[in-house]
Amino acid sequence: MMDVLIIEDEEPAAERLIELIGQYDSNIGILAVLSSINASIKWLSENRQPDLIFLDVHLSDGLCFEIFNQVKIQSPIIFCTAYNQYALDAFQLHSIDYLLKPLQYEKLEKSLKKMDAMLGRPASPLPEIDLHKLAKAIQVQKQPYKTRFMVKIGTKIKPVKIEQIAYFLSSNKLTLLVDNEGRNFPIDYSLDDLMTQLDPDLFFHVNRKLIIHIDAAQEIHPYFKGRLKLILHPPMEDGADVIISSQKTPYFKRWLGQ
Repeated sequence: MMDVLIIEDEEPAAERLIELIGQYDSNIGILAVLSSINASIKWLSENRQPDLIFLDVHLSDGLCFEIFNQVKIQSPIIFCTAYNQYALDAFQLHSIDYLLKPLQYEKLEKSLKKMDAMLGRPASPLPEIDLHKLAKAIQVQKQPYKTRFMVKIGTKIKPVKIEQIAYFLSSNKLTLLVDNEGRNFPIDYSLDDLMTQLDPDLFFHVNRKLIIHIDAAQEIHPYFKGRLKLILHPPMEDGADVIISSQKTPYFKRWLGQ
């Protein structure tokens, strides 16, 4: 039976990956799901190497390549990323494949079949990692972020600038852009798609239904079991509480206080 380690800081993406892995082979074991560079370094230092690592490129506390500075990784890697400019660099780090988000079963199946085939071959040494070259390549390739969205109002189309957006909300199979005045506009993006196009210094993926702009968080209150409760402006139409999970709380605080 294959044992895998998942390093992914977005809870919905991690849950989606676990679901797809189970769909491919329910006997594959999930050793742990980690969300940060520091947690990954600690786990890999204290445990045996897994058969396979699913590794998100952009983690809550930086780019995943920092892990390789601290721990010698001998496991094959499948990179999961929304940033296809990292794909070439990923292959240089003895990866067997990479998956672009949002994850699709067909692509995962192809990657795992590739891994199954590799397990049947004699082991070969893994290549050394040129971290300096990799870091330089990443610095050169910067992700262009959206500065505005086009929304439809009746028969007209209107631009909404990033600074006018309070949050994005997934509701009834629609994605809504909510501006600072509380007006809702449907847009043709999923929340996963949006996170590849929004500046992470300005937007935070609170949960599977909500992405907020940093200025929308008006008040933060301690909540049960290490969680946080947010008061947003404008408030949510349905009056639902906005809760930051205990797992995301330290990253949210770091993001908010940057």
